[in-house]
Amino acid sequence: MKKAKRSSFSGSLGFVLAAAGSAVGLGNIWRFPYLTAKNGGGIFLVVYLVLALTFGFTLLTTEVAIGRKTKQSPLTAYAKLKDKWGFLGVIACLVPVIIMPYYCVIGGWVVKYFIAYLTGDGPATAQDGYFNGFITGDIQPMILMFVFLFVVAFIIFRGVNKGIESFSKILMPVLLLLVIGIAVFSLTIRHTDDAGVTRTGLDGLKAYVIPNFDGMTVKGFFTVVVDAMGQLFFSLSVAMGIMVAYGSYVRDDANLVKSINQIEIFDTVVAFLAGVMIIPAVFTFMGREGMDAYGPGLMFVSLPQVFAAMGRVGNLVGCLFFAMVLFAALTSAVSVMEAVVSSFMDKFHISRVRAAAYETVIALVGGIVVCLGYNKWFFELKLPTGTKGQILDIMDYISNNCLMPVVAIGTCILIGWVVKPKTVIEEAEKNGSRFGRKRLYIVMIKYVAPVLLLVVLLKSLGILTFI
Repeated sequence: MKKAKRSSFSGSLGFVLAAAGSAVGLGNIWRFPYLTAKNGGGIFLVVYLVLALTFGFTLLTTEVAIGRKTKQSPLTAYAKLKDKWGFLGVIACLVPVIIMPYYCVIGGWVVKYFIAYLTGDGPATAQDGYFNGFITGDIQPMILMFVFLFVVAFIIFRGVNKGIESFSKILMPVLLLLVIGIAVFSLTIRHTDDAGVTRTGLDGLKAYVIPNFDGMTVKGFFTVVVDAMGQLFFSLSVAMGIMVAYGSYVRDDANLVKSINQIEIFDTVVAFLAGVMIIPAVFTFMGREGMDAYGPGLMFVSLPQVFAAMGRVGNLVGCLFFAMVLFAALTSAVSVMEAVVSSFMDKFHISRVRAAAYETVIALVGGIVVCLGYNKWFFELKLPTGTKGQILDIMDYISNNCLMPVVAIGTCILIGWVVKPKTVIEEAEKNGSRFGRKRLYIVMIKYVAPVLLLVVLLKSLGILTFI
């Protein structure tokens, strides 16, 4: 039987926008601002930028190059590079399988809030208990999770060009405009609290970007580095098979190095602007204490209170904000699902329709389980990180804190010591492309990145407790 021709992005722009769409997700919006505020403002920003240009660049380049060289998805790409390393592909594919269900559940939460602000009911979301009342409901969270999953599945069913690429070319420019617009607005706001203290968006910007060395110790600095590395996994979508899958759709005549540089820039700028959107607004209306909010608490509790405090304009700002969050969640969820679907297609030689149908069912069943984890199946388990969590938190911990570092360490060992860095370098230098950070790449992939990743893994497992 003649093998079907593999789909590919029509050009570098399609790849860059799709990959950037994957990178710009909920991790950028609700995690990056919190970590920056927690880790000394500008100190974290500088450390993150340095790591993005070294550590992040290394992992991103490696995964995209593996994908393009093998023309395979994560489940089969590693075995094609080296026979006995197929297990790494299995783990890399398992990560998005675990992530997809709970990401769709969170996507359903975003749909709920977007609809609330779109219909003028935004102020209700700021009321005490609104968020908990919604997520512990029996039916509505499941319905909205399915709506979000249906949209993502529809895009995946349409394929690489008509689905992922066309979708990214429309949504990413709109997303960027919304991010910039909301960030600019956030800097212009002003508020006087009940105690007569006046704060402005510019005050919040200073709290965000100016380095805060108060109480900073050597241990504290190591914590900043580890947190910044952990954030890079979320920001660049590495160690979860996505960039291997997207890399397999990149044409051989594309300038890989240039495209990767553009993804780095796009992602870092949006991550920074996410902080400019959120930190000044939260600081203005809630003070420095409000900047401690994180994850769902920041997105679905603190920010609605900020929008409510803005008065009549708050509903419009909230609507635009949650539209932006919805777009970011969709572009990321599409990439997560594609990593699984492409893996099924390559491994089992089935059509895209069948592969997408299988993954949709898996995600739907998993999503229902996650929803039930907030009501009928609720329980709490203490995680090695020291926090308590239920089903969603456990799935997140297994995928992001355990499996992703394992995939990244394994990838570094495979490329750095088994098949050698020249495998990636030669792929990056195809068609005369200049690999400007070649020496840095070799040092990072062989020595620095594996050590840093091991530190992250040991900390996640609760073994390394002094950081």
